Amino acid sequence: MIFNIKTADIEPLRERAYGADKQGNIDPLVKKIVKAHGNDPTELLQILRRVQAEYRHIPQRAVELVATQLGISHGQVQGVSEFYSFLSTTPRGQYDIFLSDCIIDHLQGEPAVMAQLCNRLGVKPGQTRADGRVSVDHASCSGLCDQGPSGLVNGYPLTRLTLPRIDQIADLIERGAPLATWPQEFFAIADNLHKTGLILDPPLVPGKALEKAFATGLDGTLAEIGKSGLRGRGGAGFKTALKWKFCREEAGNRYVVCNADEGEPGTFKDRVLLQSHAHQVFEGMTLAAAIVDARQGYLYLRGEYLYLCEPLNRILEERRRLGLLGRKILGHKGFDFDIRLHLGAGAYICGEESALIESLEGKRGVPRNRPPYPVTQGYLGRPTVVNNVETFAAAAKIALNGGDWFAAVGTEKSKGSKILSISGDCARPGIYEYPFGTKIARILEDCGADQVIGVQIGGPSGTFIAPREFDRKLAFEDLATGGSFMIFNENRDVLAIARNFSHFFAHESCGFCTPCRVGTSLLKNCLDKICDGHGTAADLVELTELSRLIKTASHCGLGQTAANPVLSTLERFPHLYERRLREISFQPGFDLDGELEVARRLTGRDDAYAHLTQEE
Repeated sequence: MIFNIKTADIEPLRERAYGADKQGNIDPLVKKIVKAHGNDPTELLQILRRVQAEYRHIPQRAVELVATQLGISHGQVQGVSEFYSFLSTTPRGQYDIFLSDCIIDHLQGEPAVMAQLCNRLGVKPGQTRADGRVSVDHASCSGLCDQGPSGLVNGYPLTRLTLPRIDQIADLIERGAPLATWPQEFFAIADNLHKTGLILDPPLVPGKALEKAFATGLDGTLAEIGKSGLRGRGGAGFKTALKWKFCREEAGNRYVVCNADEGEPGTFKDRVLLQSHAHQVFEGMTLAAAIVDARQGYLYLRGEYLYLCEPLNRILEERRRLGLLGRKILGHKGFDFDIRLHLGAGAYICGEESALIESLEGKRGVPRNRPPYPVTQGYLGRPTVVNNVETFAAAAKIALNGGDWFAAVGTEKSKGSKILSISGDCARPGIYEYPFGTKIARILEDCGADQVIGVQIGGPSGTFIAPREFDRKLAFEDLATGGSFMIFNENRDVLAIARNFSHFFAHESCGFCTPCRVGTSLLKNCLDKICDGHGTAADLVELTELSRLIKTASHCGLGQTAANPVLSTLERFPHLYERRLREISFQPGFDLDGELEVARRLTGRDDAYAHLTQEE
């Protein structure tokens, strides 16, 4: 299935000279934007997104006005303005382009595409052209790894970028052609759905899962979800029924939040679920609301999926017309629940549930200290269920078909199926749904992967496995994943892959804690040095020790997993790191004995890196 963005959904290019009216007064429009959002401080990020769309940046005067109108500090508005990648306090171009910097896009030719784009437009990455026509930059991942190289223009996706297509885009930009007039195939997004299972087949008929839940009884439905063994599909794997039960037992207003901020490079399954199975996702959210007695739900949509906002809002309107949202859902008095979309602005850290809640409240996406957990003190300090898109989609199917139906598939500790986003060196990238317990070798065979040197399972924060491990299984007790499955063949440079991931984490660190803020940058610099052929044995020791420090001392999951690419590749491919060191070991003036002594002193091991003394 191809998802075509309707031209009517693409906002027209702003013709303002950086947003000011003819008199240079921005006050009336900014006040109007704030008022349209109810002068609500929790809407700060949405307000700033709109200001950015109008003025191509967040003017300092707008910061002052928004703070005054919302009754919050200037510092909070300024902080949010500077925290998110898609917001800018300096002017961006009339055409604002981001190309995906994900390692998969790199393998598909992104560096050549970026070079061609910059050459044709006369601009460098990270810059806005002097005439204000265009700006070009990198985004960590656009969620389109199965059809890259990819990017965004004014927030809308560009797929399958080739050098000839870049030439066409450059011509359109120079002519000032509105996006709505660009060839529609530039924006076409394929589902690339290759294998379905319990969750994806057959599609859910809207309302059927809710009808079955009320027929069974809400207590009975929660019991069925518990019986199914459903665990969170975002990566952590917490038992869904237990989370809902804990929230249900708390007093006060409750909320249901769908985490659709899938920022992990190599992950795009939630994009497909929202493109083609949105009713099922919303049904799962409504089911959770019925069970925990919530009145309001939010779908937090990653900023890269701006193009899904209007289609999803149309589906929400349809569900209201069908009596599946709003007051007295399906005629049940007292069951009032609705869902609103909340759009992110380019911050990977907001995939962490407490950081997502902070962002939902109009703040910087900084993870909270835990406990308390969201089920007791979440959104606005109230009990909140936060689940992944796939989890809600699975819950809806379980409510319809029963817990035993789901639990009959999978393993003892991992029930049901898992949706994978498969990309990289394979013949058939895309979406695959597998029963838990499936061997990695089977998955590689199905997607047409040959001569594989390794697979990154779970995205950069996951595990890089070598061919000797391809008999391992997809399961929480073996290889757990949020859905990212990146394949690399024998022609790829393992150190270059780890290097790309280290740059990703350094860029995406929220900056809250020193071990992550400083450590990820040091890790990136150290790996750069080794990859560029300037590393020594001491650098390799430093890389190892630094990785362990970041892993154990960081505040949240980002820092705690940021060193995984280094540690997992060092464990499985030490010879590749050694070879990079050996390449410089015999350059004139290199003191190998001295370097080995440093390594011994740092590690306390007499045999530290003794292999470096062996002849080639």
